[in-house]
Amino acid sequence: MLGFVPPLPVPPQPQHPTTAGHMVVCGDDALARRLAVELRYVYGERVTLLLPPGRDANRPELPLTQRGRAAALFGRMSSAMNRNGGGTLTTGTGIATSDSDTNAGVEPVRIMEAPEPSDDVLEEAGVDRAAALALVYDDDERNIRAALTARRLNPRLRLVIRLYNRKLGQHLEALLDQAAAVTMPGIDPAALDASTTVLSDADTAAPALAATALTGSSKVIQAEGLLLRAAERTPPRPGDTADPGLCTLALLSSTTHDPAGAEGSDSSGDEGPQLLPDQAAVDAATGRGTVVLEAISRADPDRPATRMGGRGAPLAQVFSRRLRWSALGVATAVVALAVASVLTTGDDALHAAYLTLLDLFAMGDPAEGARPARQIIQLLSGLAGLMLLPLLVAAVLEAFGSLRTASSLRRPPRGLSGHVVLLGLGKIGTRVLVRLRELDIPVVVVEEDPEARGIPLARSMHVPTVLGDVTQEGVLEAAKIRRARALLALTSIDTTNLEAALYARSVKPDLRVALRLYDDEFATAVYRTLRTAHPQALTRSRSVSHLAAPSFAVAMMGRQILGAVPVERKVMLFAALEVAGHPQLEGRTVDQAFRAGAWRVLALDATPPADRRPDLAAVPPYRPDGADQPAGLIWDLHPGYVLRAEDRVVIAATRRGLAELLRRQRSVSLRR
Repeated sequence: MLGFVPPLPVPPQPQHPTTAGHMVVCGDDALARRLAVELRYVYGERVTLLLPPGRDANRPELPLTQRGRAAALFGRMSSAMNRNGGGTLTTGTGIATSDSDTNAGVEPVRIMEAPEPSDDVLEEAGVDRAAALALVYDDDERNIRAALTARRLNPRLRLVIRLYNRKLGQHLEALLDQAAAVTMPGIDPAALDASTTVLSDADTAAPALAATALTGSSKVIQAEGLLLRAAERTPPRPGDTADPGLCTLALLSSTTHDPAGAEGSDSSGDEGPQLLPDQAAVDAATGRGTVVLEAISRADPDRPATRMGGRGAPLAQVFSRRLRWSALGVATAVVALAVASVLTTGDDALHAAYLTLLDLFAMGDPAEGARPARQIIQLLSGLAGLMLLPLLVAAVLEAFGSLRTASSLRRPPRGLSGHVVLLGLGKIGTRVLVRLRELDIPVVVVEEDPEARGIPLARSMHVPTVLGDVTQEGVLEAAKIRRARALLALTSIDTTNLEAALYARSVKPDLRVALRLYDDEFATAVYRTLRTAHPQALTRSRSVSHLAAPSFAVAMMGRQILGAVPVERKVMLFAALEVAGHPQLEGRTVDQAFRAGAWRVLALDATPPADRRPDLAAVPPYRPDGADQPAGLIWDLHPGYVLRAEDRVVIAATRRGLAELLRRQRSVSLRR
């Protein structure tokens, strides 16, 4: 049964030229709702949201239905925008634009309900007339079926698909692009490249979550061959000057270092974090922490990948420490007996060792009539042989036991310390586990479901794993939480993550804690409570859907971002853009192109357009000392450099700033 709730009341406004062709979002969890909010309130697009009827299957404890939760989220977003009054951004030419222009003439989100995205349902949602379709169901198979159906209904449709399986996603993307090329001969290669995009929310959020648990103050983005490292800086002491790094990316909330403060979000107002501030704002923000860009480099393609685990088990896991020490003692005794035989009988070393081994295995003749020293050594060798027999039996039993349990989960060793305790091995937890192991960080995993998605990976990587309900007494103790460096709670239930964090803090008050929390208001309350109770301990909360939604939204606009950096509960995006078609960039200097609170040019790709490759991973660093060296990425741009139409730049942008750049570019294309 299909249906939709009445749209939120919005004053009627003239049609905006960028809203010709609506967008459809199909999903069954928080990512679908967040993505609809992103497209509606940031990009100003007309959106149809297709949700399954009933409650959220992933969160049955919540009383609202899927449609009710979406309507409540849109209502909170609309109220927040009305309170903020749209805000004003000033361009480099002094022209003021209002954030409310983003939603000028845009109809509210239309919410539909259907159990499956069938042909009839997609047609009623308007897929045959839509500009883009996002399929973000939690089930990969459902997304693939819907993508094939949508491509048949509308060959020109831009598809953004959520898939956890990376290899399958690559094959599906190539298949759908090929179908679009066959249906539309002569299509522009750039348009074909953007016609199908396969993304994973787990891959997008994992680096930020891993960095939060690892250091709490360093954020590393590795995408398209680029390494961008941003670091939080505490406010300088009186008389000291803060290190600005390459540039200041953000000012932290004014209450960040207040025990009763809260992590700022999009609805925090002036007290929240300020992204991409100008120098005047940085100078005036005394007592506020900053996020600065420390380094930008290209990932080393020749660096070997970290070995995550092997087929065979190490010797230390096959035989116990006690057995290894016993074997060492027997071997020492044999050597000592052989040396004693050489010294007392005058025999050569090789023959003495041979006789000792014969006596050890009871294979030699009795030393009747031999010298007393030889007889004593033979008796001692026999005694050592008696000790060797149980040792060999124990070794065989332990070897068989190790082979039997090689496919079982490893338990946390006794002396483990300085590790990260990871709660949950779902899609997100599995990706974060891989990321932490790539960084050679010791991890102990806690998972309630023995059939969870990440259990086989943890077994193959020999990661210590505790099976049990984290809310039950003794489970976190089994994970050695008292000696852990951090707790990363990534289950899909907010209350479970909170309960685990509170119990862990009661055991170790200075433990670094990072929580996966969906709701901003709930995250604010949790943050304030934990900071008040433990002011010296680091506490962070992150929303996976909030981190991933901007990537999906930009892909629906035909672009891709390099990565996202969380700044408290806000998100900063890094993207590569062609200067052509962007009036805010083209013909302006780097200094003039900078807009506080919106975007900043970080680097320039100086490769000639004819030789330019679409993948930034293939662009070498720029070397001005060699004329024969190919041009590449220039990071230390002069503020007076004038951006040309043929240039490609790497920018840091807010969600609204990047949305404005893409809207203006599309407006220019339509006018042309």
